[in-house]
Amino acid sequence: MGATQTTGPKRATAAGPETHRHRRRPQAGGRTRALGERPNWLGGVTGWLWLAIVIVPIYWIVITSFKAQSSYYATNPLAPPTEPTLDNYRLVVESDFPLYFLNSLIVTVGAVVPAVAISFMAAYAIVRGSSFRFLRGVNALFLMGLAIPLQATIIPIYLIIIRLQLYDSLTGLILPSIAFSIPLSVLVLTNFIRDVPKELFESMRLDGAGELATLWRLALPLTMPAVVTVTIYNALTIWNGFLLPLILTQSPDKRTLPLALWTFQGQYSVNVPAVLASVVLTTLPILVLYVVGRRQLLSGLTAGFGK
Repeated sequence: MGATQTTGPKRATAAGPETHRHRRRPQAGGRTRALGERPNWLGGVTGWLWLAIVIVPIYWIVITSFKAQSSYYATNPLAPPTEPTLDNYRLVVESDFPLYFLNSLIVTVGAVVPAVAISFMAAYAIVRGSSFRFLRGVNALFLMGLAIPLQATIIPIYLIIIRLQLYDSLTGLILPSIAFSIPLSVLVLTNFIRDVPKELFESMRLDGAGELATLWRLALPLTMPAVVTVTIYNALTIWNGFLLPLILTQSPDKRTLPLALWTFQGQYSVNVPAVLASVVLTTLPILVLYVVGRRQLLSGLTAGFGK
């Protein structure tokens, strides 16, 4: 009994440090892994350099828009204005800026809404009717549209618009914008609709829903990130479009915002602060649109283009 009692504590004492050492080993290994990790200095420096490349032009545009034209060339371009002024913004607003803004808004909305609606229905038909040879040919036709740049077709578009008697009108800007927005929209929406499980379509069909009801009640809610993505992308492209308004319009009252910058260009000089004030005002709707739909845009780009 005595021997048993004396050996018991010894075993417990011997096991205690061993167990303690076993408990400390993961901590030591964790510290070893933590010490082995090295900071990515190259990636950090590259990230800060890219941020500077992006921020510096934006900073220059904003501060220059608050400078007077007389002091623009006499001061440091990157120095903030000593006497900020709103005269440039007042000049922009008084130079028919609301009219140009309205023209751009009409062209953008009038082209984006039909383009997204047509692209969504076309993508749904391509996915649901993939067994038909005709629809496969239509899909290939849409993909061919991605390979044709706008610059290569500007002369045929110009002649067609003149034949249709739509030259120097906002309708003449809307129709080509719709045509060039459809191919990429169909590609993105097709990839999203293909990811919708077929069982959901079959369950909707068994419940008695037609193709139109399935399109709007099932496919549209499940592919909303893609719809928002193509809407924002097409809106940005059309809003910043310069070539079509330059070729297809002539009257000052049909100008869009990119062409409105010519208003501040004189015969021998350019009112740079006024031009940059116009750029700031033109960018504000784009910034608001991005802030509103940034989550859907990022998720749509990640899921759509990453496949």
